[in-house]
Amino acid sequence: MKAAVVTFPGSNCDRDLAVALKAAGAEVVRVWHKDSALPEGIDLVGVPGGFSYGDYLRCGAIAAHSPIAGALRAHAARGGYMLGICNGFQVLTELGLLPGALMRNAGLTFLCKPAKLRVATAESAFTAGYAAGQEITIPVAHHDGNYQIDPEGLAALRAEDRIAFTYVPAMNGSVADIAGVLSANRRVLGMMPHPERAADAATGGEEGAPLFRGLVESLVRA
Repeated sequence: MKAAVVTFPGSNCDRDLAVALKAAGAEVVRVWHKDSALPEGIDLVGVPGGFSYGDYLRCGAIAAHSPIAGALRAHAARGGYMLGICNGFQVLTELGLLPGALMRNAGLTFLCKPAKLRVATAESAFTAGYAAGQEITIPVAHHDGNYQIDPEGLAALRAEDRIAFTYVPAMNGSVADIAGVLSANRRVLGMMPHPERAADAATGGEEGAPLFRGLVESLVRA
């Protein structure tokens, strides 16, 4: 399985994401925001956390108009897999690849701490390494992680089993305590918590590692 990890000015989790994917068995290449195309044969694109373009305007808004943006949309349109974490989730919503928007946290505070999550569905390549209903602890570090979507959109997410993770208990004001959502074809995941920061026992735990192992194994079998 071949993965590309995109780096924008201000990304600070791109190396962590690449390391986690490599540890799970993926071949990883790095892509710069000024590139206009992805390398050949890419199965998965990882959009990492950080502060792309300094989070000016809205978080992820400038990244969604970067030179690489067209290639990311094209990759998703042809059925490629994409994983956006934290700022990457914000970028994916700005690209229109996931529904909803990420707003300022309730209380207007930056949250940086371990967060308990519930795996809402195991029916995706991203969550195949977990059991539905399983609770895991993954760190969060965000100021704009308050996921909002209109009632019709929320009903669609629920009806289509596209809520990937929820916070236990409520974390940042997100509607329905949503921490991560899937695209309609289940090949794009955006999540605010950082599984790449919980993929090695030496650096803070391993409860994020099954996400990467399950993802690589699912794509290898596909």
